[in-house]
Amino acid sequence: MVGAVSSGATALRGLSVLVIGAGAIGCAVAEGLAAAGAAVRVCERGGVASGTTAHGEGNVLVSDKGPGPELRLAQLSRRLWPETLAGLRESVPEYAARVEWEAKGGIVVATTTDGATTLRAFAARQRAAGVRCVELDATDLAAAEPALTREVGAALHYPDDAQVQPAGAATALLAAAVRAGAVVESDCAITGPLRDGDRLVGVRTARGPRHADLIVNAAGPWSGAVATLLGAPIAIRPRRGEVLVTAPLPPTVFHKVYDADYVGAVGSSSSDLETSAVVESTPAGPLLLGSSRRQTGFDDRLRVDSLATIARKAIRLFPALAEVAVMRAYGGFRPYVADHLPVIGPDPRLPGLWHATGHEGAGIGLSVGTAHLIVAALTGRPTDPDLTAFTVDRPAVLDIEYGVAEENTRDATP
Repeated sequence: MVGAVSSGATALRGLSVLVIGAGAIGCAVAEGLAAAGAAVRVCERGGVASGTTAHGEGNVLVSDKGPGPELRLAQLSRRLWPETLAGLRESVPEYAARVEWEAKGGIVVATTTDGATTLRAFAARQRAAGVRCVELDATDLAAAEPALTREVGAALHYPDDAQVQPAGAATALLAAAVRAGAVVESDCAITGPLRDGDRLVGVRTARGPRHADLIVNAAGPWSGAVATLLGAPIAIRPRRGEVLVTAPLPPTVFHKVYDADYVGAVGSSSSDLETSAVVESTPAGPLLLGSSRRQTGFDDRLRVDSLATIARKAIRLFPALAEVAVMRAYGGFRPYVADHLPVIGPDPRLPGLWHATGHEGAGIGLSVGTAHLIVAALTGRPTDPDLTAFTVDRPAVLDIEYGVAEENTRDATP
């Protein structure tokens, strides 16, 4: 989205904005606002891209979203990513290569008869919403993924699925923001609000007070705690996920390949362990094996049952992986909302506060679209999807009973 603001690079001149959080969402928002002329400051409690972004896979997906506002946001983001990359190559060429954009497409497979029926019906609804996907027969599937199991009831190819290196993408976006005048402060935890009457006019931080016309809460899984500190609680809680990383391999997997169960796991509201097989390559050679979802509060211990289930399901899709070494495992927290929609836009309870959070595991892919919506709204341009779809003022966001409150506060400080 670098510089891609139709109303020009001075549309927000005179507006000062403080972005809380330097993950993918915060970096994209900072870049978009700075490109539009705003005076941007980013406050990050740790290091750039050190939270959820550093523990993700870098997915830019349309395949896992059913018709509705999140799919429209994913489609917007997918259209914006190539022009964003072009802008990064022009603005910060030394960082652009770190994005590692791979428009490799995705393949979703069903390994049961019932799963195949469900997958085909889901794909038909997606096609009606403008998603490109085509069913592969056994011959085409074997050509696309030679190492994939032949025990497949249905396989859908999504050519628009892509992948980036998440920390590299966030860093490049933030570098472009800095090139446009943004200021970045790490080790800058938020400790409280600064108010002028009923309006939020800044924040107290570990590095002193910081004033701004607008505060954007982009703190990911910690955005619930940030919002509570600022006096406008939102029901965002962490949802834990884990990934296995194999030893480097010769070319073995050529798309993002996952079992159709993944869509159900993403959309589940269960607090119990949910797993599905997700297998994808990286430019360096290792494969990433996922995925899991479980609500554990901010308990960051790796769970053996999650890792074992991930490995078992990955081997079911690619039997040859049984002989492949695993180098390491990692996990992270996703910002979860009970109705599975992000929270984007102004907070009607506290003038001066906006939110850009709750994207769960889709934040990398949705980051540039989220930034586009915020810049468009602030410059008075129409948004599609409409921001009302992601409003703060909905039960899943305001009912703090379902939020981050007391379940486990380890490392919950903003």
